[in-house]
Amino acid sequence: MASKKIGFISFRLAGTDGVSLETAKWAAVLENMGFPCYYMAGELDTPPEKSFLEEKLHFHHPEIRDIYLESFGNTERPATLTSKIHEMRHYLKSRIYEFIKAFDLDLLIPQNALTIPLNIPLGLALTEVIAETGIPVIAHHHDFFWERKRFLRNCVWDYINMCFPPHIDNIEHVVINTSGQNQLALRTGISSTLIPNVMNFELGPPPPDDYIKNVREDIGIKDDELLILQPTRVVQRKGIEHAIELVARLERKATLVISHASGDEGYEYQMRVREYAEMMNIRAIFVDEIIKEQRGLTEDGRHIYVLEDIYPHADLVTYPSLIEGFGNAFLETIWFRKPIVVNNYSIYSTDIKPKGFQVIEMDNFISKETIATADRVLNDKKLARDMADTNYALGLRYYSYSVLRNQLKAVLTRHWGNLNMETV
Repeated sequence: MASKKIGFISFRLAGTDGVSLETAKWAAVLENMGFPCYYMAGELDTPPEKSFLEEKLHFHHPEIRDIYLESFGNTERPATLTSKIHEMRHYLKSRIYEFIKAFDLDLLIPQNALTIPLNIPLGLALTEVIAETGIPVIAHHHDFFWERKRFLRNCVWDYINMCFPPHIDNIEHVVINTSGQNQLALRTGISSTLIPNVMNFELGPPPPDDYIKNVREDIGIKDDELLILQPTRVVQRKGIEHAIELVARLERKATLVISHASGDEGYEYQMRVREYAEMMNIRAIFVDEIIKEQRGLTEDGRHIYVLEDIYPHADLVTYPSLIEGFGNAFLETIWFRKPIVVNNYSIYSTDIKPKGFQVIEMDNFISKETIATADRVLNDKKLARDMADTNYALGLRYYSYSVLRNQLKAVLTRHWGNLNMETV
């Protein structure tokens, strides 16, 4: 068959945010199926020969940021804002056409760009290109605007209703959880396909190498001390206070290791977490200075690790999130066969828990039962190993690359018919 070419478009496709990680997984599976993949975003760490950088796609670009700040929090739109939005729409539309032409693309996969209005001109531009070209589109939706209260007071409802997401025949909408699927249908009348986040359970994590042998020492964890890992950014919806309380109530020599800083959502909550750890008299350390997207060295010669280097050294992983679109850290934890404390957040309750995963569960607060279960798991290595093995088998069954491959094959068949697709 003639090789069909696929283009991903997003605000950024770089680093360890959920959208970038899932895009990389989709691309790996699609490339394995014989479809070359190309990338357009405002920040990229993809192969240069397959990349089309346009900085104005990024929500951090000054002009895009100004439009965002004027659009949300106000209910009346000045004419000057309308002009800025449409000038930028016109420019980005021409750049999307250039991307399609440069790589002779046959299908587009917008990654959250038609889902959450961080870059309104991009949503408008993409919608018009899709309508004008009729190009097949898989719109991959991770978190909708109605799931974040900061988007609900605005002066751009007309644009949001038109483009986030658009209702166009040549778009197949893909969501990552059943709540998104239900709400999308209820609010817009758009039907969608459910494809959850995945991990490469067929292959498993890479074996530990010499580079990570001193992780505990470099972080500052003693041999007789538990390393309890909170593998998330420091944002309020992650519920990190619960992880702090858990460590305090375990009454063991333990340190809570928080992997990432707050990022683009401000530092007030990070200060709150620090203060709460002091109040609860536990040791909580932030290691974002030495955990990055790639290994390397700091200016003072310390090792820089990736998050995957830390998991093998964790005795317990905490995931007390209040809200998640799916739960990448959950999948990563069971991929590394580690015990996990999970809050019963809504998507976990409806989509993940019914599969039968064995976890240390909490329900919006740390109970005596949560502590008792955590104690049992930490004391009984066989119990922890059995739980991990059960969870890994369930991950392989429900959230593996094979599952993603089968679902993408079905989606592409609906667009292109049977292309006699074979894995390499």
